[in-house]
Amino acid sequence: MLVIGGGRVLTRDPGNPYLENGAVAVDGTLIREIGTCEDMKKKYPEAEFVDAHGGIIMPGFINAHTHIYSGLARGLAIEGNNPTNFFEVLDGTWWNIDRHLTLDGTRASAYATILDCIRDGVTTIFDHHASFCEIPGSLFAIRDVAKELGIRACLCYEVSERDGEEKCDEAIRENAEFAAWAAKEDDDMIKAMFGGHALFTISDRTFRKMVEANNGLTGFHIHVSEGMNDVYDSLRNYGCRPVNRLLNNDILGPKTLLGHCIHVNAAEMDIIRETGTMVVNNPESNMGNAVGCSPVLQMMAKGITVGMGTDAYTHDMLESLKVFLIIQRHNACLPNVAFGEDMQMLFENNRKIAAKYFKTPIGILKEGAAADVIILDYNPFTPFSEENADGHILFGMMGKNVRTTVINGKVVYKDREFVGIDEEAINAWTMEQSKKLWGELNHRVY
Repeated sequence: MLVIGGGRVLTRDPGNPYLENGAVAVDGTLIREIGTCEDMKKKYPEAEFVDAHGGIIMPGFINAHTHIYSGLARGLAIEGNNPTNFFEVLDGTWWNIDRHLTLDGTRASAYATILDCIRDGVTTIFDHHASFCEIPGSLFAIRDVAKELGIRACLCYEVSERDGEEKCDEAIRENAEFAAWAAKEDDDMIKAMFGGHALFTISDRTFRKMVEANNGLTGFHIHVSEGMNDVYDSLRNYGCRPVNRLLNNDILGPKTLLGHCIHVNAAEMDIIRETGTMVVNNPESNMGNAVGCSPVLQMMAKGITVGMGTDAYTHDMLESLKVFLIIQRHNACLPNVAFGEDMQMLFENNRKIAAKYFKTPIGILKEGAAADVIILDYNPFTPFSEENADGHILFGMMGKNVRTTVINGKVVYKDREFVGIDEEAINAWTMEQSKKLWGELNHRVY
């Protein structure tokens, strides 16, 4: 057993939201009890004590949309690549990278991404992978790294026709084979979705193939109206808007997750709501790609479940929390909106999205929930209470405040050191894979 205590506990459980000097008792992979630190230490004297050192104890973060395949891009400049629009960003940067990503490159990207996630207190990821250089086995390679490092993950592969029919069919098979494995294994640490890239790279014929291969096993995870490319393509070639295309091709539903949804209109929002489909917003990526501001406030007002992701722009969910607030206020020209929606997205809606796939409750500290717990160093110099804790989170904390990460009852990162993970060896091997990838992209030796 573990007792994680000695700090302020923010449970995100409305029935027991805050303890000033609290503790979380963990038995195996689940939370057994929440109480005062004194009571938990007395009740479970044989348990290992994980000291919060007066910090904040809270549920691990859920990232509802990221891309492991970009893990080796940090610091990379591709010679001759100077994108001036969204398509050029995709083709010159991200598609270029994934066209050179081998299985070893995929593994290295997974190591780099997951280690950073754990450092930033992210205990669950929904990943959307692409490695068109080497597709077969790529999701299984990520699975192996996720299991080794101990993170909770829901994986899919990005189906696209951008590199031809053969690669497209390989991507469909990779999704189908991994979804079948996940359904059979029924492991609450590793789940599967069926991925698709932007609609302008997918024909209706490919959608039919995807639906047939999926055969109802899982939901779809797909980029929708991130740029105007989707809107123009759907109107010109199919006579309808992107969300209508998804409806017509049986992609929507309560287990499907739509990434971005920047250029959706009110009628499309109504379709998303009526089908129970979920959406995930990625504010920093949208700003960085200059594609616009998603109408999240309008979608949430309609009752759509909108969660928060990063699109791999960062692995720090609190960074995204901050940026979401300012882009929405800037877009609305109102300085008093989006705070409540911001908190709801990260702490409630991401939990709802995860509940569609993981059987054990995550993103909450309560009896019977998964023991995904993080500790953040935070010594406030203004009053701190249940009433203003979210304000402290938004304006005072970052992922780098995380000192300890517990996933599924296992301490994987303690006092800023990885536990049972040879970080130095992993980084050395990952560096070699990075040099190979960069060398191929720029035709020189690193």
